[in-house]
Amino acid sequence: MHLLIPSDPLRPRHPDPHWDREASTAATAGMGVAVFDHDAVVAGRLPEAVRRCPNDGVAVCRSWMFSSTEYAGFAAVLEDRGVHLVTGPEAYRRAHEVTGWYAAVGDLTPPGIITRSFSRAEFAAAFAELGGPLVLRDHVKSAKHHWAEACFVPEGVTLDDAWRIASRLYELRGSDATGGFVLRRHVALRRPELRTWWVNGRCVLVGPHPDEGSNAQVESVRDPRLGEFLDRVAASVTKLGLSFATVDVASDGDRWWLVEIGDGQVSDLGSAMDPTPLLTAVERLVV
Repeated sequence: MHLLIPSDPLRPRHPDPHWDREASTAATAGMGVAVFDHDAVVAGRLPEAVRRCPNDGVAVCRSWMFSSTEYAGFAAVLEDRGVHLVTGPEAYRRAHEVTGWYAAVGDLTPPGIITRSFSRAEFAAAFAELGGPLVLRDHVKSAKHHWAEACFVPEGVTLDDAWRIASRLYELRGSDATGGFVLRRHVALRRPELRTWWVNGRCVLVGPHPDEGSNAQVESVRDPRLGEFLDRVAASVTKLGLSFATVDVASDGDRWWLVEIGDGQVSDLGSAMDPTPLLTAVERLVV
């Protein structure tokens, strides 16, 4: 198994410093480690991007985010070299875009509506059906760090007010805006949010979401209801056919909720987490 890591823009033969800890851990464990040029992938310069990758074998990457189209190009140029990514383009899209996983998780996640465009008409119809309070995102990502202006729609606001928030989300996402709006019922979740890591349908690691910071306290991991909830999550991950995924979860005090599913290759681990259990499991990924 090869581990593919983004290269350092200033030292292109070396891993980007953000991923160096995982690269070192993988090398110590005996995995083959190679670098690729993430910026070149995004720019469409695919042969250039993978020139330092191996010429055969099975691989998994740990990287900054790709769009589904960019990932498909990356996978294809690696196949041309004889390197097969464990996660194929369709599986990547299923995990990366909300349209791939939302219907499969049922009542594990708050109810919502997914629009197929960023039009006001589609947004207005969804808003009329759901009302507030709501949390907004596009098919890939929210703007939660701009909570009041581009993410949270309070109860009782007008369509014009809600549309201003949605428009700001679209503006902030810019060229990365994907698919359409996702309007979801707001649930008051307690911190910290947890990120769970899944390899071949099994949860191999649980820790604080990277946005919670390195000092986040995770006593909630010991909540007996979490284990029961993750058993239900496992069924959904298996149903979706995701061999390497992350599932972000949080509690409202009464029950646990699934916040988001993501592809494990482009989900951040966070500096407080030891990557050894994750990479040990990844090395045994089934193709």
